[in-house]
Amino acid sequence: MLKTLDPLLGPELLHALASMGHGDEIAIVDANFPAAACARRLLRIDGASATRVAQAVLSLLPLDDFVAAPLVTMEVVDKPDEVPGIVGEFRQAAADAEGRPVAASALPREAFYTRAREAFAVVQSGETRLYGNLLLRKGVLRPPPGAGP
Repeated sequence: MLKTLDPLLGPELLHALASMGHGDEIAIVDANFPAAACARRLLRIDGASATRVAQAVLSLLPLDDFVAAPLVTMEVVDKPDEVPGIVGEFRQAAADAEGRPVAASALPREAFYTRAREAFAVVQSGETRLYGNLLLRKGVLRPPPGAGP
């Protein structure tokens, strides 16, 4: 155990987050997602909801402010304008972690699968709510004002 680290952030997930660079994406997906078929690096946190995993990841991962929407979710099949409740929870977790509103976008299911295949890592949660899937794009940490180059 380490002080101040969320207990969901085990060694493998911490290594993945630290290894990611600016612009890399991490997918956090639900229990129904075909993660083993899609992932380059698969990490499992079966006992936690996708929103709880997102909160843990967002406690360390800066979101990219160079893109319009650093948070991407999956559209409801045949109802692209419908926004599942879990998506609102993802947006709130991102806003809480960043201390500002965070723009989000949504992709059709197959397009989301394609992006997940390209993600640096896929974290499969135990989430049973449908459409509990998101991509987070890593940003940068800027030096404090007055710090050197």
